[in-house]
Amino acid sequence: MTDAARIDASRNYEKVLRGKYPAKAHAKKVAEWILEQGGDRRGTIYLEAQKRKLLEDNDEDAPFRQRRFFYYLSGCNLADSYLTYEIETEKLTLFIPPIEPDEVIWSGLPMTVEEAKEKYDVDDVQTTNDVNAYLSSSSSSALSTIYAIPEQVSDHITFLAYKDKELSLLKRAIEICRVTKSPYEVALIKKANDISTDAHINVMRSVRNSRNEAELYGLFLKSCIERNAKHQAYHSIVAAGENAATLHYVKNDAPISGKDLLLLDAGCEVDCYASDITRTFPISGEFTKESFSIYEIVLSMQTRCLAALKTGVQWESVHELAHKVAIEGLRSLGILKGDPLELLKSRTSVAFFPHGLGHYLGMDTHDTGGNPNYSDPDPMFRYLRVRGNLPAGSVVTVEPGIYFCRFIIEPYLKDPAQSCYINEQVLERYWSVGGVRIEDNILITEDGYENLTRAPKEASQLERFIKDMR
Repeated sequence: MTDAARIDASRNYEKVLRGKYPAKAHAKKVAEWILEQGGDRRGTIYLEAQKRKLLEDNDEDAPFRQRRFFYYLSGCNLADSYLTYEIETEKLTLFIPPIEPDEVIWSGLPMTVEEAKEKYDVDDVQTTNDVNAYLSSSSSSALSTIYAIPEQVSDHITFLAYKDKELSLLKRAIEICRVTKSPYEVALIKKANDISTDAHINVMRSVRNSRNEAELYGLFLKSCIERNAKHQAYHSIVAAGENAATLHYVKNDAPISGKDLLLLDAGCEVDCYASDITRTFPISGEFTKESFSIYEIVLSMQTRCLAALKTGVQWESVHELAHKVAIEGLRSLGILKGDPLELLKSRTSVAFFPHGLGHYLGMDTHDTGGNPNYSDPDPMFRYLRVRGNLPAGSVVTVEPGIYFCRFIIEPYLKDPAQSCYINEQVLERYWSVGGVRIEDNILITEDGYENLTRAPKEASQLERFIKDMR
């Protein structure tokens, strides 16, 4: 991606982000879902932010991560806050902590009520001192229902003024509504992808002169933080050589000298919205014959799966397509043998591609609404994090991979029903490849998709960046 292209992409999302996070639209969307389930039109939605906590045996604050359910209806990243949404009047009220003089001495002035009214897409802002009084004073509370999330209601909060308390619908409502994204949410994901893309490129340009995974991990973090993306969406995977055969490798500290490939699965978040990008590239700047062959298979898996995406497509069918392409490629190398249909039916390809093709992406890396079925007896579909048809406006990762993990593959080699499909002699040449995964973040549109990830992935592009040929 050229510098000019990155600037154009930036302008595309920055224009949208000049507005406010659409909290009221989200609240209305959630309320409408509740009403469709037979909910109370005069009801009130109630949510709490994450509490400020101290580290155990320490007077320092623990790392703060806002509750995503609260953020979805507020756009507010302040701890110890509350909100209410009156379904009938569509009134959204935010309650933020008041100014405490003792806290100001140490931490400076907090956000004021006036500043919050200007910043957030809400109808009213009060302080948290007023929450119970507000809940008790609602003119319709005696005849209506309060909707809240179990175990996310503080002990001092009382719902006694309400006729009914409903604790089963709200969490599910928000989980379902979060699947389809507003233009503002898509813009946040684009921005996170843009920052993460630059960080991936910086790692590529440094990998030949680095000593270990930790150096590259630190470089990725630095690249994000210096662009004010101070939080990662998840713990990065920086895996060299056979370490990449571990799907969620976490050590990130091994030497990289003499290793073939580096798998980098890393992404920052921007205003609570995640990116999730994986690139696999040669540490030396040039693919070996074996690593190039596997890389091209995985790239073909992704390319063909992307071409199948559009509104309403069944995710299981796209995942099965990825396995068909993997079987085709591994047969061409001689690693797998036998009839393609028999190989698909035997599920032998699961030994090399054991995880699901992707997951929804949003405020959580593995976002809500996917309806997985981890008890599925079919090993090809057991670890799918998304089941069913993809709606327009959803964002999903597409991340096929092929791995040479001894722990997974060796049981297949010992099973006569599976070993008959694997050429162990050819397989021996590929253990050092470790694993290859390519992952992009994809917005589903009515007639296809938009790829939100601009990081380079063609083999020739990767080699050029690693050799720092600008």
